[in-house]
Amino acid sequence: MDVPGVLAQVVISVLPILIAITFHEVSHGFVANKLGDPTAKLMGRLTLNPIAHIDPVGTIIMPILLFYLSGGQFVFGYAKPVPINPSNFRDPKRDMAISAAAGPITNILLAILSQIILMHVILPASALLPQSFSMTVLMPLAMMLKFSIGINIVLAVINLIPIPPLDGGRVLVGFLPHRQAVAYSKIEPYGFIIVIILFVTKIAHILIYPLVALLYALIKLL
Repeated sequence: MDVPGVLAQVVISVLPILIAITFHEVSHGFVANKLGDPTAKLMGRLTLNPIAHIDPVGTIIMPILLFYLSGGQFVFGYAKPVPINPSNFRDPKRDMAISAAAGPITNILLAILSQIILMHVILPASALLPQSFSMTVLMPLAMMLKFSIGINIVLAVINLIPIPPLDGGRVLVGFLPHRQAVAYSKIEPYGFIIVIILFVTKIAHILIYPLVALLYALIKLL
């Protein structure tokens, strides 16, 4: 393994990952608060300080392990889920779905913003400013923005998998009739096990790759 290259990739990826997962979680709590549930706000989770959202396993151990095992080709992580109490909502089923959708939507918006800054600020500036500045400042920023586009798209798509407790599962529950929603919600304790099985068997790839490719293609048009 190219150790200097791996370390450089770690430096480039850390900030985009922290921003992606922090904004993802804060958006859940922000929307929930607007819909009547102040739980996240009262617990100090409506903050962009990443320390408040760091999960030792999901934010530190898992990304480092995945990065090492993939030879620096793949990084993924997650933050501590923002607490939401559906009983505070006027319409718990509907408002929970809206709060859940806020996370992936925020990641897509971050990917769009990263693409706009990359294509309309960083790259034009690199053609006008001295090469030394471009190489030492603008190129690392461009690499971070490219990584930001990728991690935000992947984070959004994975969370859209319609299995609770992933956001897509909670959105689906919000659309189902009451009886079916209650029945479907019962798989939530086993949700992550199901998701792991989908990834191990590569069934998840059939769902994820086309949507990731589609979002990449659309964002590249900006």
